[in-house]
Amino acid sequence: MLEKTATTRSNSANDNRIPRLFRKRWLRWLDRRAPASASVVLNHRRLFVIPTLAGMGFVLVVTLLWLLGTNYENNLVFALAFLLAGLFVVLPVHTFANLSGLKLQLVEAEPAFAGDYGQARIRLTKTGKRFHERIRLAWPPEEGALVDVAAGRDGREIRLDLPLVRRGRVRAPRILVESRFPLGLFRCWSWVDLDVEFLVYPQPKSAGPLPLGANAGEGDQELAHSSSGDDFAGLKHYQPGDSLRHVAWKQYASGRDLYSKEYASGSDARLWLDWDLLAGRDVETRLSNLCSWIVDAERAQIPYGLRLPGQTVAPGLGGAHKSHLLGLLALFPVQGVGA
Repeated sequence: MLEKTATTRSNSANDNRIPRLFRKRWLRWLDRRAPASASVVLNHRRLFVIPTLAGMGFVLVVTLLWLLGTNYENNLVFALAFLLAGLFVVLPVHTFANLSGLKLQLVEAEPAFAGDYGQARIRLTKTGKRFHERIRLAWPPEEGALVDVAAGRDGREIRLDLPLVRRGRVRAPRILVESRFPLGLFRCWSWVDLDVEFLVYPQPKSAGPLPLGANAGEGDQELAHSSSGDDFAGLKHYQPGDSLRHVAWKQYASGRDLYSKEYASGSDARLWLDWDLLAGRDVETRLSNLCSWIVDAERAQIPYGLRLPGQTVAPGLGGAHKSHLLGLLALFPVQGVGA
């Protein structure tokens, strides 16, 4: 019984190995025939045409009509059979021409968070006079987009979504471009590599509230550990309701206007997101927690800096600062500093 089970598993593994081997050879052949490029024009080297199931059914109908005309010697049935056969013969040319000459160009691959969808902006333009109709682009098994490319120098711009699982730089697979226009009896398709690469940030995971005042930045220790009381910051015009203890009596006694003293705290008001604040957690969890803090700090408009092993980024605000810090987290070595 055990020998039979082992034999079954071995046969199953061999069956799975064959499709993988065929797929690898197919992809290598595609890489030689249609190499990766940010801009691609579809031509006879990149396009393939085969009948669809509807097309095979159409052939069956034509065959039955021909047999019927032969048995009953009916010229009208013969004429209909030959008319449909002639239509079937010219359809692959029109289906091929619907995709031939179509230009695809990568505009931008937008960064995304792990566990979300990455969006690639792709522009489609026609290089000849012919319109391109009912064209589907997708990363299978996603549904993708259905588009027509008609008149217009700038063509059409679409967005394709790709599910992203892991952080880092993720290279997208080939894009399926296909059309069954005009009658759906033939399918013309191509696998296009537009050299799409996504920068994937860690998946944000909350680590609690922002660590305000948890530590000071490099070079700010003296500021953070100044005198225990408040520091004198300057004078301001006295306002009704100001504490009399803060009134500048000496200046008032010398004949000047009535002023109040202003005090400022000696602690560092900036926010530092430090790798060491998350000690005891694994690398990916730390990165996800730091990612969540960056998003929260930017939303709250609190200047924030980042400390990672071997690099420090000064506090700042804005979209460029946020993208820079998230990029550092995305490209952090997979086998970096442990928990």
